[in-house]
Amino acid sequence: MEYDEFSMFAENAQDAGLTYDQPPAVRREFATVDQGGRRLSALIWGTADPQGMFLHGGGQNAHTWDTVLLALGRPAVAIDLPGHGHSDGPDPGTELVRGDAADVAAAMRVLIPRPRVVVGMSLGGMTAIALSAQAPELVPALVLVDILPEPDPAAARLITQFLDGPETFDSFDEILARTIQFNPTRSVSSLRRGILHNAEQLPDGRWRWRHRRQASRSRRGADPAGLANHLWDNLAHLSAPLLLVRGMAAGSVVTDAQVAHLREIAPGARVEPVTGAGHSVQGDKPIELARLIGTLAYGG
Repeated sequence: MEYDEFSMFAENAQDAGLTYDQPPAVRREFATVDQGGRRLSALIWGTADPQGMFLHGGGQNAHTWDTVLLALGRPAVAIDLPGHGHSDGPDPGTELVRGDAADVAAAMRVLIPRPRVVVGMSLGGMTAIALSAQAPELVPALVLVDILPEPDPAAARLITQFLDGPETFDSFDEILARTIQFNPTRSVSSLRRGILHNAEQLPDGRWRWRHRRQASRSRRGADPAGLANHLWDNLAHLSAPLLLVRGMAAGSVVTDAQVAHLREIAPGARVEPVTGAGHSVQGDKPIELARLIGTLAYGG
């Protein structure tokens, strides 16, 4: 199946009801993040100095932000986290989240050294929280998309079940059917685009996800309670403006108790519920998410 990662922006715009006059200026670049030569890949939106840094969730890739960035209309960088998309795998000697944050910081110093905002969803959000402590100068404002340090276990389990599915699929229709099963609120057209961006066809015709599941599994369970405590502490000491965008539909992993704790440790945090959005607010309500990001980072 033919695939051109820059050929589908018109479909994104049409699905979201956005005016589409011409293709956006988007290119793919790589940044070396350690002495071993590991590289992270990123989509660079626009030709001016980028202002926004976008971090996707586990099992996703930088294209998850396409519609949001079309609507936002600001120069930005959307990165593929380690082991996702076109990026190299993580350093096996580091743990999930904090190790990824170190890689993201190294990439940002090359690709976007003076951001106005960092936006992170799910795993990308937890990575952004860790980044705010490791390199606070790179996080002048923080937007968390449906994530806090202790995701609701029942909702998170559904995500894990999807990610831990078959290693390969016999056909594109098979991988699409499974994706639809786990994402009933999303349009088939958007899921089809997502698969083309996030999976690859093997020489024998089968399909597999681009993200490296085994690497993620080996790092996933490293002291989750300790990590959660560490991230809550990061939020308690965050000096930058903080916005939590919370999905209010089925699938959200943010609980009322988490929000209450956030308000207790970070009284200045702003919480915005989005009706009709589950965990992937960028997929369910991208225009609303773009508006909220624009209000925090650009004053509207």
